[in-house]
Amino acid sequence: MALTIAAQVRPFALLAPGARTVSVEDARAGMPMPAPAPFVTIEATLVGDAGRLLLELASGGVRLAGEYDARRSVARLHVTDGAGRVTRHRSLRGGRATGEVDAVALTLTGTWLTIWTRGDDEGGWTARSRVTLTDRVDTRCEEVTAGLRLRVDGDAPIDDVRVGAFGQLGLRDIRLVSEADGTPIWRDGRLLLSATSAGPGFFDTGHTSVWTLDERSFDLRHEADLFFRRPDRPGVFGDHACHVMRDGEHWLVATSTWGDFDGGKQSTVASTLAETTADVTTGTHVLDTRPLRLPTDGLTSVGVWDPHLVRVDGPTPGTQEWLVGFVSATRYFEFHPVLASGPTLDALTLRSAAADRTATEGTTLVRLDDGWRVLASDGKDSAAPLRERFPVFDLDLNEVATVAAPYPQPTNLPWPTLVRTDSGWLMATFNGRPRGGRLLGYGTHGDVVVLTGHDLG
Repeated sequence: MALTIAAQVRPFALLAPGARTVSVEDARAGMPMPAPAPFVTIEATLVGDAGRLLLELASGGVRLAGEYDARRSVARLHVTDGAGRVTRHRSLRGGRATGEVDAVALTLTGTWLTIWTRGDDEGGWTARSRVTLTDRVDTRCEEVTAGLRLRVDGDAPIDDVRVGAFGQLGLRDIRLVSEADGTPIWRDGRLLLSATSAGPGFFDTGHTSVWTLDERSFDLRHEADLFFRRPDRPGVFGDHACHVMRDGEHWLVATSTWGDFDGGKQSTVASTLAETTADVTTGTHVLDTRPLRLPTDGLTSVGVWDPHLVRVDGPTPGTQEWLVGFVSATRYFEFHPVLASGPTLDALTLRSAAADRTATEGTTLVRLDDGWRVLASDGKDSAAPLRERFPVFDLDLNEVATVAAPYPQPTNLPWPTLVRTDSGWLMATFNGRPRGGRLLGYGTHGDVVVLTGHDLG
């Protein structure tokens, strides 16, 4: 094969960079913990295996708490909504730790509250109980997250308390951060990438992050987190599956509205576009968006996602046009690549569609030696001859080749993110390996998989 796997890493952390340690005394007294988005974590390190520990997030009359009873090794959640209704939640499948526990954490990710233990016999952090706050607490409301306070209670002895933004269980949907003409952006010798930071569950627990990758050591560094306001409803969302682009002095972020997709009958996915002069590749940002209207004329389409943008020479000399690759679903979940073009991102028309595909996504525009091509990922649910491969299409979405590379396992539609380096080709992609325990189900993937080689096939 032309490309081979050179590295596989898992950037797992419940706390993002920038987390701070607070004194046990301050944590027990209660203290402000304002956040720009509903993605926060409290971690407490235990001393011994006795007593009861309560970790609480509060805002107004809302109380969101995780309790760990060290004597019984049982973790549960307590929710008090704005109306004063109190409920308690314990998982019968995973609520009891079966080994030594040295730390407990409480996370809020979108509308999901989760309690974790660390150091038991399953290794690392394991989710013990979780509950959705949908229809009870509007966690996406900026007033709610700006008013958050943390508190630690109980008689369990603790060593320290760390608080901050939620990190990630894994990464997926990895893309190059690029200039408008498709040129990859490097910073201090490191390649800039955007990704979906996996949360503890389905798509509505994830969010967008920005990373840098060292092309030689394959070291990954967390650089930024991005959240979004929608044009059609209030709140801050962890939308993801995006493309981050620099266009002169402006940054564009085209993203998919997975941030509230829960798989229900009313769930839909669209694409939005943010534009800002702030450098979105460092720090934390909440971005205003407008609709990115991706054309599906003549197609059966219930949703669109995975936008990828590039500005190229236009059809007549001296002009330019946008090419936008994306995915359209005929139903959830059957989907295929689509390509649109237009003089502006607000005037796109359908150019081509690979409507014969049923499980192909990760639509990615790349400039190869023979011109612009569209890469994609044929998933394991594709028709037998097409399974688990990286097709190469022309701009009419006719398949013209495949990328000669192994399909990372366990698989979950790895995106073909390719960049030419001084030493050859590098692909940064991902697999479908879960993390965090059996309670969480689908959506906690994956490992970052780096492939290298001198040619593509």
